[in-house]
Amino acid sequence: MNSDAKLTAVITGGSNGIGQGLCAMFLAEGHTVINLDVQPPKVAETDKYRYFKIDLVDADATQKLAERIAKDFTVDCIVNNAGTPTPGNLEGVTNAHIDTGVNLSIRTPVILAQAFVPGMKARKFGRIINISSRAILGKKARTVYSSTKAAMVGLTRSWALELGPSGITVNAIAPGPVLTELFKKNNPPEVAAKLVEHAIVGRAGTPEDIARAVLFMADRANGYVTGQVLHVCGGSSLTLNW
Repeated sequence: MNSDAKLTAVITGGSNGIGQGLCAMFLAEGHTVINLDVQPPKVAETDKYRYFKIDLVDADATQKLAERIAKDFTVDCIVNNAGTPTPGNLEGVTNAHIDTGVNLSIRTPVILAQAFVPGMKARKFGRIINISSRAILGKKARTVYSSTKAAMVGLTRSWALELGPSGITVNAIAPGPVLTELFKKNNPPEVAAKLVEHAIVGRAGTPEDIARAVLFMADRANGYVTGQVLHVCGGSSLTLNW
């Protein structure tokens, strides 16, 4: 296998925040990107960058789109990035919150894997990277987010065991506080400041910090790393709980 060959990567939630950074860095490395998001991106489509508008909470629509993409593209890499950290204490959790969290963090990754893994198996190569969260270690007012992001770790480890013999690696990235618009929206300034204080390196993360880790996991030459969870958190996973 040519270790320099470029990838075709499906990235969910690629129009903003961490996802936007992922798309930009994959494109900068010469890879082809297929962005699945309900929000349109801030950049135009090219022959290397395709955008499909999709509400990933809608399982039926997601499955139909995934099947269409599997027919039209040779997908080498899946980055399950989409998620929404709906804030709220236990008493405020609703069925709608649970449905959204489960669909984005569990059902959508399963749908995409079922669509694209057969092709990966046939080519004896594939990369799946799940964007989890440092919140899997616990965070106040994040019942649904922390639990569904923790479920992604279960997917990661189980799929790594199943798919490794077929040349497919499966890993997870657990970002710490990254100052995206969504992070600012869901964390008041005083809370955000305290979260950043827990980062041993003395700063908040950037989408590019996460993208560099994802590219490492996606690299064709990194076939010996699988079933792992990499905390890209500035050391905040080592400090007191959020």
